[in-house]
Amino acid sequence: MSFGDEHGYGGDQGRTDEGFGGTGQTRTRLPDARSGDAYGGPRRPARGSRSLITMVGVVILLIAAIAFANRGGGNDDASGGGGKGAATGSGPGAAPTAATGVKPVTGKNGAIPSGFARNEQGAASAAANYTVALGSDGMFSAESRRDIIRATHDPAVADGLLSDLDRAYSPDFLKNVGLNDDGSAATGLTFVSRTLPIGTKVTALSPDAATVEVWSTGLVGLAGEGSTKPVTETWFTMTEKLKWTGGDWKITSSSQTEGPTPVSGGDRASTADEIAEAVQGYGGFTYAR
Repeated sequence: MSFGDEHGYGGDQGRTDEGFGGTGQTRTRLPDARSGDAYGGPRRPARGSRSLITMVGVVILLIAAIAFANRGGGNDDASGGGGKGAATGSGPGAAPTAATGVKPVTGKNGAIPSGFARNEQGAASAAANYTVALGSDGMFSAESRRDIIRATHDPAVADGLLSDLDRAYSPDFLKNVGLNDDGSAATGLTFVSRTLPIGTKVTALSPDAATVEVWSTGLVGLAGEGSTKPVTETWFTMTEKLKWTGGDWKITSSSQTEGPTPVSGGDRASTADEIAEAVQGYGGFTYAR
């Protein structure tokens, strides 16, 4: 979920749609609770142009979730810190994302790392870790979603964003995805939603703000015998605008574009049971970079 045009959410930023269309930009389309179609055609939600729900791009895998929720095949039963130095001006260019030798942060905000350095590496590290959290299956549960948003976002935008996300993750939407009302999977199925950062690029940096692009791949779907929404991969680049607040980097707005997407290697697709076993047996990373 880069963005020559930043379509973020925030109380002091308007938005234009000039960047959409021929530039290859995409935006997160949150589901319309008034219909079973998560996209609802070309119309937008009936809210003001500054509405968070039309601008938010933080739900990294929501696009993919909506896509497989609306695929053919019916619904499953849902009853049951120091880098190479701080940059100035418009920001540095692309830089390698290999380890620099600086120790990872030791703090945590719940399960999410915190206490990132106030420099280029700290901003890149924060963005990568926040991307992992925002693309996790925890976003599909109301309680854990609140924890994730509050841990990753500037408090000034968190409450408004949560209100819109609670409406987006409606019971009807979760049912279309194949989940129960509480975001859990039906008996015998394993819901998969994971994001894996491939690399980061800090495109702007100042003492109090940063813009970071995170190239990622993600897995989303239902694994298990009888699943009609198999786990698929998605490639995207997430751009996060960060603010230094409360002694840490926090997201103020974000946006997403598709790709870059590599050519498939043609590997044999594993069975649903093999995917479920792998997801249950291989834990996700606790620190992204």
